[in-house]
Order: sequence, then structure tokens, then C-alpha cells
Amino acid sequence: MAFLQRESNPLPARVPLDQSRLASSPTSGSTSDSSIFSPRSRRQLGLFFGGAAFFTLSSLITRRSLVRRYKSNIPPYYHPSNRPHGDVNGAMEALEALNIATLNVASIAMMATGGVLWAFDISSMEDMRRKIRGGLGIDGSGRSEKDAEEEFEEWLATTLARKEDKAKELKGKSEYARSNERGASR
Repeated sequence: MAFLQRESNPLPARVPLDQSRLASSPTSGSTSDSSIFSPRSRRQLGLFFGGAAFFTLSSLITRRSLVRRYKSNIPPYYHPSNRPHGDVNGAMEALEALNIATLNVASIAMMATGGVLWAFDISSMEDMRRKIRGGLGIDGSGRSEKDAEEEFEEWLATTLARKEDKAKELKGKSEYARSNERGASR
């Protein structure tokens, strides 16, 4: 037993936790840290890894289903070759295929969404709002949300007015063409 006991402790003594130092650390709060191992990055990658786990499970389910279908098509050894083997239920096979495809697509979409959110450094709805509004120029250019809504309403009104003008113009041309057809046939 003496050879199992060490004379010196390789681990350093525990240092008491300083709460003031933690409050001022760059990883706390909403500031972003460039490290992939920061709590913010781990939270962002959570959806990606959840999607990856879901994709792994759906791939295993797909493989199991394909192997089961393959094995069910192999006839027994002494089965006559002039009679079909097994019953086929097309509706159930279609439903199973739809369920498996839905699982696969949902898992890939979940994984892609998590990857995109991590790539664009978005970890909450507030981050997403800030990035989208910044891209639209609402927050960065000094315009308020109300000004942006008014500008959108003006753009929509002019677009609809142009559409109505084109419709009236086309209607006038079609009436003119009908009147020429009537006058020529008399």
C-alpha cells in the first residue's frame, strides 16, 4: 500500500472563489467571446448538436427499416418459386416511408438551423431582432421603428397604385380592341 500513497499532492490547493472577479469576466452577460468553448457558443451550438443527435437517431431508424424490408423480401429456403412470398400493404409502406422522410428532413433542418444561428452569432430572440433591425437600418441609422413602418407603407401604396394604373391601361386596351372588332364586323 505504501507504493500507492504519494508523498506530495500534485493538485494545487483550492483557491477561494472571488465573486467580484466573476462579475467582471468577459464571458458573463451578453458580450460575445470568440472562444468556441464559451458558454454563449455552447448555448448556440446546442441546437446544432441536438439536430446532429436527432439525425443520428433518424439514420439508425432508416437503416433498421431498410434492413427489415430487405430481409422480409428474401423467401424461405424451401419456398416454391412460382408463388409470391409475403403480403404487401402499399398504404402502410407509404406511411412508413413518409414518416422516415419527415424524421430525416426535420433533423437536417434542425441541424442546419443550429449551424446558421452559430455562424451568425445569434443565441436569443433579442440577438436576432438586433441583427435584423441593424441590417434593415432601423437601429443604426437613427430612424425609429415608426419611421421605417411609414416608409414601408408609402412604398406599398406606390406599388399598389402602379399596379392599378397598369390594370386600367390593360383594360382600356382590351376595350379598344373589342370596339374595333365590333366595328369591323358590321
